[in-house]
Amino acid sequence: MIRVLLVDDQPLIRSGFRALLDLEGDIEVVAEAADGSEGLDLAREHLPDVALVDIRMPVVDGIEATRRIAADPALGGVHVVILTNYGLDEHVFDALRAGAAGFLVKDVVPEDFLHAVRVAARGDALLAPSITRKLINRYVTQPPPTGTGAGLEGLTDREREAVALVAQGLSNDEIAGRMVISPLTAKTHVNRAMTKLRARDRAQLVVLSYESGLVTPRGS
Repeated sequence: MIRVLLVDDQPLIRSGFRALLDLEGDIEVVAEAADGSEGLDLAREHLPDVALVDIRMPVVDGIEATRRIAADPALGGVHVVILTNYGLDEHVFDALRAGAAGFLVKDVVPEDFLHAVRVAARGDALLAPSITRKLINRYVTQPPPTGTGAGLEGLTDREREAVALVAQGLSNDEIAGRMVISPLTAKTHVNRAMTKLRARDRAQLVVLSYESGLVTPRGS
């Protein structure tokens, strides 16, 4: 059973998402919150698999709520999906850096919404190749300060190669094909790199790849 926490200051939005999720036999909405502070308390109480968090809320917004969830070791199994009305804007980049597994625009079709919840629950990133390309383009036009590279020296050559492919938006199966290894081995390389870089999930791994300088954007 996939346990979901809804965090949005609009009751109508919450009720609509809940009605959709309640129809699914493998998904359970365990709690609802109207702001990020309440959402954080409920996350600690219920330990959901997925927290659907609105990016703009009173008291504590979605970015700060995501940051607090990511910083709490007790909430390591909570995968945050940011909800937004505005598409891929600067706030979404901030949310990904804060530790979000990905994002959804609120007008998403029901099938894609349900698929996204299941993807997030598995610990995979909600970053399609097209979205990853937009991330890359953002770093091309406004490159962030290069980090010190702390922790990168601990990656093996194969782990570095796998991370570079993740940053291109490839799945584990696609990485396996490029590296001529099994999907399980590809997953192992990615998971070990995530552990060494302290990335909560693949979405944060993509961000860290560019911010650390491990992967360099080429062209727009």
